[in-house]
Amino acid sequence: MATLPAHGGNIRSMASALGCAPEEILDFSANINPLGQPAWLRPVVARALAGTAHYPEPRAEGLCRIAATRMGVAPENVVAGNGSSELLYTLPRVCAARGFGRAVLPVPCYGDYARACEAAGLSRETLTLHPETGFAMEWSKLEEMLSKPALVILGQPGNPAGTLLEPQRILDLADRHPKSFFLIDEAFADFVPQLSRLGATVRPNLFVLHSLTKFYAVPGLRLGLGYGSAEVCAALAALLPDWSVNALAQAVGIDALRDDAYARQAMDTVKALRSDLAAALTGLGVRVFPGSANYLLCRSENQDAFVLQEKLAKSRILIRNCANYEGLDARYFRVAVRGAEENGRLVQALSEIFGSAQPRSRSVRKTPAIMLQGLSSNAGKSVLTAALCRIFLQDGLCVAPFKAQNMSLNSFVTRGGGEMGRAQVLQAQACRLEPDVRMNPVLLKPNSETGSQVIVLGKPVGNMSVGQYIRYKPKIFETITHAYDELSSSAQVMVLEGAGSPAEVNLKSHDVVNMRMARHAGAKVLLAGDIDRGGVFASFVGTMEVMEEWERALVAGFIVNRFRGRQDLLGDAIDYVRRFTGIETLGVVPFLQNLGLPEEDSVSFKEARPQGGNAELRIVAVDLPHISNFTDLDALGLEPDVDLRIARAPHDLAGADAIILPGSRNVFADLDYLWSSGLAQAVLASRAEIIGVCGGLQMLGASIADLACVESGGASARPLGLLPLATEMAVDKVLCQARCVFLPSGEEICGYEIHHGHTRVLDGQIRPVMTRTDGTVIGWGREDAMVWGTYLHGVFDADGFRRSFLDRLRVRKGLAPLNTVQVAYDLEAALDRLALVVRKSLDMERIYRLLD
Repeated sequence: MATLPAHGGNIRSMASALGCAPEEILDFSANINPLGQPAWLRPVVARALAGTAHYPEPRAEGLCRIAATRMGVAPENVVAGNGSSELLYTLPRVCAARGFGRAVLPVPCYGDYARACEAAGLSRETLTLHPETGFAMEWSKLEEMLSKPALVILGQPGNPAGTLLEPQRILDLADRHPKSFFLIDEAFADFVPQLSRLGATVRPNLFVLHSLTKFYAVPGLRLGLGYGSAEVCAALAALLPDWSVNALAQAVGIDALRDDAYARQAMDTVKALRSDLAAALTGLGVRVFPGSANYLLCRSENQDAFVLQEKLAKSRILIRNCANYEGLDARYFRVAVRGAEENGRLVQALSEIFGSAQPRSRSVRKTPAIMLQGLSSNAGKSVLTAALCRIFLQDGLCVAPFKAQNMSLNSFVTRGGGEMGRAQVLQAQACRLEPDVRMNPVLLKPNSETGSQVIVLGKPVGNMSVGQYIRYKPKIFETITHAYDELSSSAQVMVLEGAGSPAEVNLKSHDVVNMRMARHAGAKVLLAGDIDRGGVFASFVGTMEVMEEWERALVAGFIVNRFRGRQDLLGDAIDYVRRFTGIETLGVVPFLQNLGLPEEDSVSFKEARPQGGNAELRIVAVDLPHISNFTDLDALGLEPDVDLRIARAPHDLAGADAIILPGSRNVFADLDYLWSSGLAQAVLASRAEIIGVCGGLQMLGASIADLACVESGGASARPLGLLPLATEMAVDKVLCQARCVFLPSGEEICGYEIHHGHTRVLDGQIRPVMTRTDGTVIGWGREDAMVWGTYLHGVFDADGFRRSFLDRLRVRKGLAPLNTVQVAYDLEAALDRLALVVRKSLDMERIYRLLD
C-alpha cells in the first residue's frame, strides 16, 4: 500500500494511495452532521437553479435580515461570507488596520486561526491547555496575556477537543479588556443544545462566527455568518466582494435558519451517537476527551496516530491525525461522529488493531435484508415481497417476511390465536413458514374515519385515535424492533415490506415502518412504482427529492411494476431517472392478471369491475365502508362459471343468484350505510340466496347490542332481521383457527374466526348449519337454505365445499350441476407462477449483491 499523506490527509489523496474510488472511503476526519442534509435542501437548490432566485442579493442582505431576526439583533450587526472561513481570514485584517499587532490563541486549536493571523501580519502568542484538565480554559493565564491589546480567538466549542467555554466568562473578559478584540468561532455551536449564543450579544470588541455548512451538511455551498457591532460588520463588508455569497447558498441559508425541527432532531441525534461512540472507544482502552460537538478527540497510548491511520486505511477508514496540532503529539487523533453503522465499523476496525475487547467473532452481524417500499399504497409491494420470498426459498435460503405495521381490515388468525395481516400470512406461505405474529407485530384495523383498533403481537391493546397512536409509537417501536431481531436471528435473509410511501412528509417524523425500520434492519430499499397509474418516473424523482440524505442513502434500486407493453419503450425514461437520482432501475414487472393471490387491502377489491363473459352464475358481494377479510371471496372469483360483482347501489343486486354480506370492522356504521343507501331494502327484496360471513352474519340477525361500547357508543343497531339471532358485542375478541363441518352436507371446512360478538338463537325457526369439531355452533340458516351465515372466514376456500355450493345455485337456476371441482384454489402454484415472472423481470444478480 502506498504511503498515506501526513497528518489529516484527505479523501482524494487516500483513495489515490489505496487505488480505490473516493466514495469507497469512510471519512471520519470531516465534521459534517451525521444526520445528513435536510429534506428541503434539494428542492430549494433546484428552484434557485431554475431561476426563482436568479441573482444573489448583494452582501446577502435578505439572509442577513433573517439571521438578525433569529438572533435578536439589528441587520447591520450581521455580515455574510463565502463560508465562515472567509470571515475568519478577514477579521484579523480589520484588527490589523486598527493597530493590533498580536494575537493570542489558546492551543490546541483550529489551524486556520494561526494562518489567518499570519496572513494579516499579526504575531502569534499561544496559551497551552492541558489534557489533564480536559483542555479546559485557564482564564487567569489568558487574562495575564491581555496586559497589552490583542486579538483573541476562541472556539466555542473548541476544535479539536470540543470543549465548551462559559459564555458569561467570555463576555466578562471582553468587558474587562475593551482594548482587546475577541473573535468567537461558533462553527459547531449549533450541535450544542441550549447553548447561550454570543451572537445575540453585541459588544464593540466582540465578533462571532456562525458556520451553516457543517450543521446542514452542505460544505460545498460555502456559507457563513458573522455577528458583531455595526462598525465592525461594516469594516468587514468593505473588504469583501459585494457578491461573495452565491444565490444557491443564500437560498439554502434562508430555509436553514427557519428549520427548527431539523435543528432539534440533529442535536438529539448527534448527542446520542456521540455518547455511544465515546463509550465504545473508551471500552477499547482509548482515552476519549468529553466534547460537546460532532467529533471526539482521542488519545491512544499503544499506537501513534500515524500507525493507526495506516492500519485503518486497510479498512478504508480515514481519521484525523492530530499530530500537527500545536499542543498535541502523535498519540492524538480526532474522529467525527457519524451514523451508528459507520461508527460501528470504526470501533470494529480499531478493536482488531488493538487486539482487544471486541473480536469479530463476538460481533453480531445483522441478517442480510432487502426491503420493498412503494411510491404509494397499492403499488404492489405485498405481491413483490411474496415473490422475492418464494425466489429466495427456491434458491435454497431460509427466508422470512416482515412488515412492522400494517393497516388493513384483512386479517388472519395464527395457530396460537394471534391476529396478523393477511398479506404477511401469504408471504409466510411463500417462505413455507408457519404464520407468526412477529412477522407483522403491529396491525391497525380502522374502525372510524380517525381511529383504529391497535393489535400488537397478535392481541388487541385498544382503540386509538390518530393522535393517541402517534404518541404511542415511540414505545411500540421497541416492540417492533425486538420482534424483528428475534425473527431475523433464525433466518438467512429477511424480506421487509414498507407501507404507503416513505415520502409522506406528514408521517416521516414518527415513522416506524419505512426508512426507520430499514435503517434498523440494515436493509437495502427497493422502491416500487405502479406504472399503470401513470407518472411513475416523475414519482421516482419526486420521492427521492423529498427524502433526507440518510434515507436516500438506503435506496438501492427502483422497480417499475404492472407494466403493459414493450419494455424497450421505457429506456429513455429509465436513463433519465438514473442520471437525475443516481439510482438504477432493477427491473420492469409486467401487469399480472388473475394472480389468484389474496390482496393486502381493499383497494383492488373496490376497484373491481364485472367480469362479464359467459359465466352462468352471478354472485354479488355488498361493498361496505368498513369491509374486512374480503379475501373470503377470492376463490369464488376464480371459478369459470361465476361472475363475481361488487354492489354499491341497489341496482347492482339485480340478477344476483347469491348475495354475500362480507365481514365488517364496524357493523353498526355499515348497517346505517346499508339502510341509507337503499342496499338493505334491495337485499330484503331479492330472491337470491343470501349469505353472511362474520359481521355479515350479525347483520342478518334480529338484534345487535353494544353495551360494552366496542364499536359504538352503546347504541343498538338495526339489522336486516332475516334470521332470528341476537348478537351482543363483547370486549374479549374470539381469535382462533377452526376446523368445521357444514351440517347440511357433512363437508369439512378449515378457516379462522375473528369477532367480538356472541350470538344466540331467539326461537326455533332456524337450524345450525356449521359447527366446530368440538360441537360449538358458529353458523345458522333458514330451513329453506335461502339465508344462512357463519363466523368462519375462509369458508369458500375449500374446493369441494365451494363447488357443492355453486352447484346448488346452478340446480336452483335450472342448470345442470358440474359435480367436479373446476379450479383448485392453490396458493402454492400461484406463488410459483408469480416467482417465475418476477425472477425473469428483476436483476436478481444485482439484488443478491445488495444482500452481500
